[in-house]
Amino acid sequence: MVVVSPFSDEYKLLFNALSLIPISHYLFVLSLVFLAFLYNFLEFHFFEDLLSGFRGSPVRLTFNSFSLIYDDVVSKCKILHGRYLATPWLSSPHIQIAFLHFFGRPPCFSYRRQLFRLSDGGMIALDWLMGSDGPGGVFHMNSVISKDDMTPIAIVIPGLTSDSASNYIRHLVFSTAKRGWNVVVSNHRGLGGVSITSDCFYNAGWTEDVREVINCLHHEYPKAPLFAIGTSIGANILVKYLGEDGEKTPVAGAAAICSPWDLLIGDRFICRRLVQKVYDRALTIGLQGYAQLHEPRYSRLANWEGIKKSRSIRDFDNYATCLVGKFETVDTYYRRCSSSTYVGNVAVPLLCISALDDPVCTLEAIPWDECRANKNVVLATTQHGGHLAFFEGITAAGMWWVRAVNEYLGVLHNSPHMHVQKKVQESGVNLSAESSIDQGPYVNISEDGMVAAVGNEQIRNNIIEDSPVSQKVDHKMKNEMAPESEQQDEQLTQVKSDSVPSTVQICEPPTNTPDAKLLNLTASITSCLNQLSRRNRRSTWLLAYIAIITTWPLLGSALQIIFRKKRKNVSPAALTRR
Repeated sequence: MVVVSPFSDEYKLLFNALSLIPISHYLFVLSLVFLAFLYNFLEFHFFEDLLSGFRGSPVRLTFNSFSLIYDDVVSKCKILHGRYLATPWLSSPHIQIAFLHFFGRPPCFSYRRQLFRLSDGGMIALDWLMGSDGPGGVFHMNSVISKDDMTPIAIVIPGLTSDSASNYIRHLVFSTAKRGWNVVVSNHRGLGGVSITSDCFYNAGWTEDVREVINCLHHEYPKAPLFAIGTSIGANILVKYLGEDGEKTPVAGAAAICSPWDLLIGDRFICRRLVQKVYDRALTIGLQGYAQLHEPRYSRLANWEGIKKSRSIRDFDNYATCLVGKFETVDTYYRRCSSSTYVGNVAVPLLCISALDDPVCTLEAIPWDECRANKNVVLATTQHGGHLAFFEGITAAGMWWVRAVNEYLGVLHNSPHMHVQKKVQESGVNLSAESSIDQGPYVNISEDGMVAAVGNEQIRNNIIEDSPVSQKVDHKMKNEMAPESEQQDEQLTQVKSDSVPSTVQICEPPTNTPDAKLLNLTASITSCLNQLSRRNRRSTWLLAYIAIITTWPLLGSALQIIFRKKRKNVSPAALTRR
């Protein structure tokens, strides 16, 4: 007996009716569904901008109610009190980032390069663009900064695996130099076409290189106010440095753009969704490319096989950063190098800019309360903008954050609120506070169990040369360089053709003459003794006190025995004669 479903005829009629609909209609509906999915997946906000009449969203400012920096500086910045509207055909943070990376429309100009020798033998590239250069990027070979020049100097710290050739860096440098300022990009170690010349690599919390560059610039150009601008990881390094040095930094003002703030929260965020995993993988490929450039050292100091197999930033940090930096775990590295815990100690007027739709640095990591508690910090957040993009205008020719930073620094420069370094050092050389082990990229453990951060013991005394022809020599301050670094200087290469500097200089004191070698050795020994004396002064007195207390019973007993013997040796006759 066959049972026939009463609905079989109805389904047949329905299928027959659906088959009469043209396939093009089905494709049209599928296209609409796909576009709706893509609109949400890529976080487009075109219709939101359309409904607002393309007025953009207002900039939200977070600051302390008693902040003079806001009252006298930020309150005069029209851009920060305006609205930001993204380029309509780039109304997605992901599309903006892709456009910035692949196109970006950077201005054309050439840098003047200086190779800066660090205290541990490392080498970094300082790329300059002078305010005296032509607005079209024409380089003048006789552009020299005099020691008495009062033109402000802007120090730019790039992001992860970025250098002076990056599109957003070129936008910032050109715009700042066009205002008449001198701009220098402090490339990270191993980037900008410069080889690694020491067993030290930069990381998200390595502030020593920035400290050396800033102190040297301040020493060389004492009358020129220094302003620092950090982007992405560079912003994290900058804020951490400002928090570490506090009042002792010579920086007059600073800006931190799209900082990750809390690396541990950022690590959890970047592997949360599919679109974030794409960025995670892309950044990992960039780190692997960086490691590939310096394979001989990475293969010796880290797990090279693990680096090649890394599929995320966390994997790379596990196999490379933690091993080189001697961090116990990846989470330990993230906690120690996050800048959010240093915001409260910043003593410099600091403007922080972040986008709430940043797909790389999440808004969950922004330290709202810490920024509000510090009178020197003003936090500006926009609804849109992506990561370091913020394109504006119908042609996407400009970047909003570049205009905002330049306006802020210009107003700050003309105000009485620029930070002035407090002279708290005992010696004449500008030294930072004693660096903790957490700050160093690697440590040394001696046989007696003492642990010291390597690279922080030498005095920061490299003198940067500005003249493309002559080089100055400071015979009072010299560093002893390892032979290995001298051999590797020959391996220095240049970056891409569109960013090759016009002039390349190596800034280091000469060490060829016998007198110079003797001075080097003397300075090195004196520096080590001074550092050892400063570090162990309290320990020496404590040990002496403990030694006296613990040996006093033995010394007392010995003295009593000695005096008893002397008393016995004295005869009674001698006593009667007296």
